[in-house]
Amino acid sequence: MKRAFRYRFYPSDAQAAELSRTFGCVRKVYNMALAARTEAWTRQERVNYNQTSAMLTAWKKTEELAYLNEVSSVPLQQTLRHLQTAFTNFFGKRARYPHFKSRRKSRKSAEYTTSGFRFRDGKLTLAKMPEPLDIVWSRPLPEGAKPSTVTVSQDAAGRWFVSLLCEDPSVTPLGASGNAVGIDVGLDHLLTLSTGEKVTNPRHERKDRVRLANAQRNLAKKTRGSANRNKARCEVARIHARIADRRRNGLHKLTTRLVRENQTLVIEDLTVRTMVKNRTLARAISDAAWSQFRSMLEYKAAWYGREVIAVDRWFPSSKLCSACGTVQDKMPLSVRTWTCDCGTTHDRDVNAAKNLLAAGRAVAACGAGVRPQRSTPGGQSAMKQEVSRHEP
Repeated sequence: MKRAFRYRFYPSDAQAAELSRTFGCVRKVYNMALAARTEAWTRQERVNYNQTSAMLTAWKKTEELAYLNEVSSVPLQQTLRHLQTAFTNFFGKRARYPHFKSRRKSRKSAEYTTSGFRFRDGKLTLAKMPEPLDIVWSRPLPEGAKPSTVTVSQDAAGRWFVSLLCEDPSVTPLGASGNAVGIDVGLDHLLTLSTGEKVTNPRHERKDRVRLANAQRNLAKKTRGSANRNKARCEVARIHARIADRRRNGLHKLTTRLVRENQTLVIEDLTVRTMVKNRTLARAISDAAWSQFRSMLEYKAAWYGREVIAVDRWFPSSKLCSACGTVQDKMPLSVRTWTCDCGTTHDRDVNAAKNLLAAGRAVAACGAGVRPQRSTPGGQSAMKQEVSRHEP
């Protein structure tokens, strides 16, 4: 299993200048290649990676683009491969049309393959640099690991990071576990499990909201293009980075625990991109990071041999009684506890998690859909059959 290990490093002035030039050249080559492919597309012609690579060779020979020869050629070739991947995903209808990179908004990064760096005795030296990077090895690499790809990046707060992609023999499937859990995400509680456990929503953004507002207010008063504005912008970026780091750390611990304890994990297939259009809940939903949680859960499940089942977003998990299967007509968000006609009193979130688990089991065992039938003249639906099967 290939795994990326990310570390922070502190470049010298010469190294920082070289990397900044590399970032600029990577962005320039990507934009020029994208413009060439877009122009060719208007003529109903297709340009592939080999043709853009030949264009890059010709660009380097011109007087106005001769500075492209001053940086390593490896990141420039890699950005053309990334552009080819972007077009492949676009034609496969998995992504939107590639867009141009911005000097201010786009991520600053450069990717080096084995011909563009040297890794010996725990020291990493990039092409065009005489000295190795001063990396803070916060955790060791796997025994005998040899990086196949190195990605250097700088975030908006000015911090430098290096990511090393290498084989990790320690990532192996865990022993089979008979546990299965339904997971309902929310805002009052970040997660509610079908076992009844509720995970508190840490609300990282809310904790730093006053500090962030003051920093943004100070930024708004600065003159555009001034050094003071840049300092204020970095302060805002540092606060955002602090929030994001805490959120990511918490999600890593939570998803690792869930994957280790359960063989099957059932979640709801939410369209977070649409949900954040709600101006009342957009900030809270973004702070909860439901999409990031799902992404971590899925790739860790793939690592350790677990299964993640996503239930259809239209499945009425909150309105469905997990005891008798009756679907309520309405269930406003303000209702947190409700009593069914059968006499069962439900906690809204725990009931939703139980229904998600039952739906996931029905899909795995019977291959049925996840939307229950409102009436079952021929007997119970597959989901209710599965619920009955697991009742004591």
